[in-house]
Formats: sequence, structure tokens, C-alpha cells
Amino acid sequence: MGQGRFKFSWVGSEDMLLDTVLTTAHKSMVIGRYGGSTAAGAVKNEDGAYVLNEPEGSWEFVMLLDAHHTAESAELLVCALGSEEADIIRLLSLPVNEAFAALERFLLSIFKSEEFIRQCKEVTGETACLICARKENYVWWFSVGDNSLYLLHPDLAARGQYLLNQRNYYEWIGSVNIFDQPVACYSSGIRELRPGHNVIAMTTDGLLEYGERVLEDPRKLYLAFRNEEGLEKCVDDLLKGVHQGQGRDSATVVAWSYYNSRDAAMPSD
Repeated sequence: MGQGRFKFSWVGSEDMLLDTVLTTAHKSMVIGRYGGSTAAGAVKNEDGAYVLNEPEGSWEFVMLLDAHHTAESAELLVCALGSEEADIIRLLSLPVNEAFAALERFLLSIFKSEEFIRQCKEVTGETACLICARKENYVWWFSVGDNSLYLLHPDLAARGQYLLNQRNYYEWIGSVNIFDQPVACYSSGIRELRPGHNVIAMTTDGLLEYGERVLEDPRKLYLAFRNEEGLEKCVDDLLKGVHQGQGRDSATVVAWSYYNSRDAAMPSD
């Protein structure tokens, strides 16, 4: 952490949090972690997260990882982006109409590099990777695999819109690596935030795939955050629900709120 900047870096192999819900809050952001229920057979945590917050609140940058077989691929991604922290900060300091495109080009230059591809071949297992950045009244994402990103706002909920990305299966970075193919497969996008209170939430599949899989309906997640008594309590309650439902898989949630005072696009009629 430098000059008041918040930095969070974690891989589940370092602190598995089996049978344990732990939330970490910084200003408007909450990071929630749960390692899985040992009663259901959980023995390891292969999630990971890397978070940067600009001190004045002008942007946030989050990478959320869900590895399998081992956590080595998540460790590789956290190290790879952590070593490029200065460049990530520099790019997100650009004007908003330049920052996201520059950041995407930069990430692709890392992931497609010969050195990174060589390192991926040396790890055991592979990881889903979801990266999201918010700057001013826009949110950008870069997604490989099946982690989920939500933009929760009443305007969007009224039209049944909650998810920003689509969960894609059979995409990973690591021993099996979509960037070591003739054509890399990933998705990215940018959305304008709506006026007022927006909640941006990122989750690994452990939050969705337990019990009756209630939260696979994104409206249920929206209602959980809409009924919040505070974002940290909401995240804590969601992860305690995974534990009570004996979710075997680890579950990680990063959520933050942003009040957008700018206007947003509306139809002309």
C-alpha cells in the first residue's frame, strides 16, 4: 500500500478459510472469502484475488480467480499482475476515453507474451480469470471462464438486467491456456453506470453452485444486495448461506458501491 492506496493480494493456498467466512472492508469495497465446508468434503481453496483502489476513489481494479487441480495458476496470475502494478496505476490514470482500451492492450501483451505462456506450461492446473475496473461513470471487464460480474441498479433490474458478462466454460489460463492457441478466447466490455447508487459485484462459482443453486438466478443476488444493511453484512450473509448450505467449493465475492452523480443515456421518447 502506497500513498494511501489500498492493495489486497491473496491466494487460497495461503489461507484456505475452510468452514470460515472472512470479510475485509475498505471504504466502499468488501472482499468476502469462504473456503468451503469440510462436512461436504472441502479440503482446499484455489480462489484468488488482487485488488487496487485509487486513494481518492477515482477508480478500482479487481482481478478474481477460480483455479482447479491446484492454486498454482492463481498464484501465477496474482504475481504477474502484482509485478505490473505501476503500469496498471499509470494506465488507469489516463483519461477515461483512453484508459480501458490501453489497459486491455496491456493485459493482452502480458498474457500473450512468450514468457507468460512458458510459465503457464509449468503450473499444475488452470484458472478462470475475471478482471474489472471502474473509472468515473463506466465499468470495464475482461473475462476468461465462468466467474460472474454483476451491475446492480434499479433501472436495470426493472428490465431484468443484472449480469454484465456471460459465464463461459472450457476457458482457462494456466496448464490449459486459451492464450496458447491460434486465437485467444475471452470476452470484454464497457458499460455506463446508471445515475445514483450502483453496486458492482464479482463472484466465483462457489457462491452459485451449492444446494438448490438459488443464486444462479441473478435477481436473487440483486435482492440480497438491495436489502442490505451495509455491503459488508450483505456479503457476510451470502457467504454464511454457502456454509449453512454445505457448499463444498470455495466462494469469493468482491463487491463495491459507487454513487454516480452524472446523467446516463435515456431514450428520446
